[in-house]
Amino acid sequence: MKKLIFLLAILALPFLGMNLVGLSPFDVKANVQVGTGIGAKLACSGRYLSGFDAQQVGADIASYSAAADLLSISYEDTEQSASASLLGFGMTKAKFRPGLGCTLEREGSESLDRITVAKIQESLAPWPQGSMVASLKASTQSQLETLLQRDNSEGLQSRALLIVREGEIVAEAYAQGISPQTPLMGWSMGKSLSAIMLGYLAQRERLTTEQANLFPQWAGDDRRNINLRQLLQMSSGLDFSEVYAPGSDATRMLFIAASASDVAKASPLVHPPGSHFSYSSGTANLLSEIFVTQTGGTQAAVDILRKHILAPMGMAHTTLELDANGVFVGSSNIYSSTRDWARLGLLMLNKGQLNGHRIISEGWVEQTTTPNTSDNERAYGYQVWLNQGDKELRWPDLPADAYAFTGNRGQRVMVVPSLQTVVVRMGWSSVNYPDNENFARFMSL
Repeated sequence: MKKLIFLLAILALPFLGMNLVGLSPFDVKANVQVGTGIGAKLACSGRYLSGFDAQQVGADIASYSAAADLLSISYEDTEQSASASLLGFGMTKAKFRPGLGCTLEREGSESLDRITVAKIQESLAPWPQGSMVASLKASTQSQLETLLQRDNSEGLQSRALLIVREGEIVAEAYAQGISPQTPLMGWSMGKSLSAIMLGYLAQRERLTTEQANLFPQWAGDDRRNINLRQLLQMSSGLDFSEVYAPGSDATRMLFIAASASDVAKASPLVHPPGSHFSYSSGTANLLSEIFVTQTGGTQAAVDILRKHILAPMGMAHTTLELDANGVFVGSSNIYSSTRDWARLGLLMLNKGQLNGHRIISEGWVEQTTTPNTSDNERAYGYQVWLNQGDKELRWPDLPADAYAFTGNRGQRVMVVPSLQTVVVRMGWSSVNYPDNENFARFMSL
């Protein structure tokens, strides 16, 4: 038994294929919890949201680590759930709920069964209002299909490429098994949508960026001085570890804790608010909790999101998943079709309007794309990465005004106002996607 446990620990440690600095190889419990958590979560969402078969889901999970081969995943199609165990240890279950996606089953998650979800009907109107696309440019389309094939011949695993120019889709290419309606995981691109959701409330004067004393748990210490703008710009000063290792802040947040926001909420302050940029998925989930709280709870948040943000934009194939406490996991767990991701980019390009609806103010768009004032890394706005703001351009072959929603595995929505262009790339790359080179090529088509 001791040998088995030791083997389990060693094999589970690299599960996410990322840096495991400072982690004990004997932390078996965390290893099992994270391994089975990510297995159950990705399996559930992959099957019941994206519509992938078990083989594709297995390949997606395995791309993170060879340790995935030790996972046993089972599906219950009647209940629409997926369960995972690691060498027979630590069964973890994720359950799908229509309109809410998949949530890891934790204490209290059964309350999500009571949430009602208004279905968003897809219109047959021209995109972006509806699903009709009659604006494809034959030459651009052919070239984009070739570039998708090139990506995949080079092992980059691109699943979709889409170009919007002057408000119209001029080309879109999809890998086998992917359609314009397939919801695909955005990972950290969800952060950008979370910022838009806060902008929606700001537009209606339900909050301000200078609002501080954001959580009761912070009232008794200096964290009460953190304001919403600093959270949006990831300059809160909170000590949150973005290392994706079993038992780290990030993995406890996503795959162990019932409340994704509680991990960051408990983090101590290590820098004066506003002084230092530190990328933090925990910060994004604090923003999600603020949205849910400010709207009046989970049911109200779901209603407002779907009726007043997603539906007016024509986003019929987008799901924001919840944690067990009923708060959106805005840092990571948002599934959206490629065309829906493009709609979000076009919203920004149109300075906060889409389909005749004002979703966020022009001022919010300007603030979102303005560099922060931290002392170390300024090319980051309100949950978006900026090309300019530091000494050198982030993507030197793209115009300086470019900015992007970005996510793990090379998920990108690149917006370039000076070119009136939005490019979306969805994929599952286990290596770094060549943003500068490839997006410069996409822009030139």
